[in-house]
Order: sequence, then structure tokens, then C-alpha cells
Amino acid sequence: MRKNNIRIKALAFVVPIFSSWLACAQTQVEKAPYPVMAPLDQYLIADENAEIALARSAAPASISNAAEVMVLRRDGYTTAVKGTNGFVCIVERSWANTTDDPQFWNPKVRAPHCFNPPAARTFLPFFLMKSKLVLAGKSKAEIAAAIASALDKKELPPLAPETMVYMMSKQQYLNDDGKSWHPHVMFYASGDAEKSWGANLPGSPVMAAYDPEQRVTTFFVLTGEWSDGTPGPPMSH
Repeated sequence: MRKNNIRIKALAFVVPIFSSWLACAQTQVEKAPYPVMAPLDQYLIADENAEIALARSAAPASISNAAEVMVLRRDGYTTAVKGTNGFVCIVERSWANTTDDPQFWNPKVRAPHCFNPPAARTFLPFFLMKSKLVLAGKSKAEIAAAIASALDKKELPPLAPETMVYMMSKQQYLNDDGKSWHPHVMFYASGDAEKSWGANLPGSPVMAAYDPEQRVTTFFVLTGEWSDGTPGPPMSH
């Protein structure tokens, strides 16, 4: 039963993978908790060194210490630390969610990710593009339309094989319900690929959800420890 509960919570709490599921789960009459974008200062982290440390906490130090680190500034994400291993660590904000997510504008979201080289080249550009659109003042409808257009025109790179990301930060704040949820790693595949991976089936350790805006299926597997080596929340009784 505990593992089933984790599967259910996974669909509701992980950012940005399962945000569209969460949006569908909300009742139609529920008032949106974050109807508009908050002032930009609420999304920024004043201490850039703190943001660098938070980004690196997404993965074990053996990976993140040699990774490139990007931070959010008023003009967008920029490289604050150059890396040597091809990984890129970044603290994603709430607009990594699909645009129909009720917490799309939640200024408290801090979701440290560390992308492996293929994901940094071919999946991270989605989030960086959305960030530019957000900072340009675009509406959620305009953002969704721009992403769709970029995909149709092949202005975004095709997803490379072997893409994955670490999300093992104990300091993660995924949304107001998830907060510091479970350490996990994620893998990506183009299109709706849930069935071909055997995800979400009884006994399978792999959970998945399809993001129709980015046209990508994300698979994730819970890990037992945070990136600092301390135990994560129990996954079963």
C-alpha cells in the first residue's frame, strides 16, 4: 500500500514531469492559487553562491562538482560556473511546469536538476526557452504556442538518446504539496512512450507521464538516498 501511495503522490508532486496530471486532478471550481506571475524578485535567489550550491545539490558531488552551473538573473539564466564533465546543474522555477498547472507561477518552487550531457544539449533548451518567454512577459497561452511552433519548425533540438537528469536534492521545493519529496532520477523519451518502457505497471519500479506540450515522456525511479548520502524518505514499510 505504501508503494502505491508513493506512485499516486509521484504524479502529483514531481516538478515538472507530472504537472499536467496535477492540473487535471484539480476541481474545475477550485480557485487558482497563483493566477498571475509574481514580481520577479520573488523568483530570484539574492545570494548567487547559495543558488550555485542548491543547483549542485541535485546530484552527488562526484558529478556536480565538475558540472556547469547556471543561475537565474534578471535577464535570464546564465552560466555562473563553467564545467568540465558535460553535466549542467540548474535550479528550475515553477514555469518548468506545463502551462495548465495551477502552480505555474508559484514563486516558492526551487527544483534543482543536474542534466547529463545529452539532456543538457537536447532537453534543457526547452526550459531555457520557456524562461526567456516568461521574462519577456509572455502569457501562458503565448508560451505554449511558442513552444509548439518551435517544435513544429524544428527550432528546438530533437531529443537525444540516453538523456537523464538527477533530482536528488534534499532542499528541493517541488510545489506546495511536494516540497522535499523523494530523491529520484529521470529519463526521457520522445513522444508517448509509457507502454514501451513498461512504466506504471504493477510491480514495475518505473513511473512515467507524458508531457503533451514538450511531446516528451519522462520516466523516473526513486532512489534511497539524497545527494549528500543521507537516507531519503522510506519507500515502503
